[in-house]
Amino acid sequence: MRDPFTPAVLGARTQIGRGSRLTWVGVVGLWLSLVLFGMFALQRHESTPSSQEPAPSQWPSASHVLRAPHRLELVMLAHPYCPCTRASLAELSRLVTRLPDRMGVHVLFIRPEGVEVGWENTDLVARARQIPGAVVDLDEGGREAGLFGVRTSGEALLYGEDGRLLFHGGITPSRGHEGDNVGSQRIVSLVTTGSTDRAESAVFGCGLL
Repeated sequence: MRDPFTPAVLGARTQIGRGSRLTWVGVVGLWLSLVLFGMFALQRHESTPSSQEPAPSQWPSASHVLRAPHRLELVMLAHPYCPCTRASLAELSRLVTRLPDRMGVHVLFIRPEGVEVGWENTDLVARARQIPGAVVDLDEGGREAGLFGVRTSGEALLYGEDGRLLFHGGITPSRGHEGDNVGSQRIVSLVTTGSTDRAESAVFGCGLL
């Protein structure tokens, strides 16, 4: 019987140990690479704005949304199942609190054709109804979204007293995140001073249709 402590046997055991350590190092390295890649992909997703279509320069005459004369009107289109929209509604609520009675606010939730009754009854719709003064309604079949040229949940438009488009874009700093953002800042500037540096901002959210 070979002595288990001979140099040959010890060397073989050392090689096996080194191989096991190298395997574990490789597994850990692969795991870290996957984690870093996932974090990078998530950050990129959150910071990549959605595409935007040009909004009508004048309030669409065919719209069913009631526009009060001689008043600023803000319209936001939303999807009742978009998780990103929670942040948009939170920022909209802050805007309304900051600008009380300075503009009409309409939140329209898309309701695609063919969905079951009550499909749109989500916590997001309930949250929108808690915004002081906001008129919450359904956009059957995406009709209003088409008229206003909106493709993304959380996209907002501000129209002036004469029905002219003043602002078009999003009011969150990134996808699903609350906080200071240029969209809200520009709306505040337009409402309080009548001017702003730019009439648009990037929008982050899920597709409406």
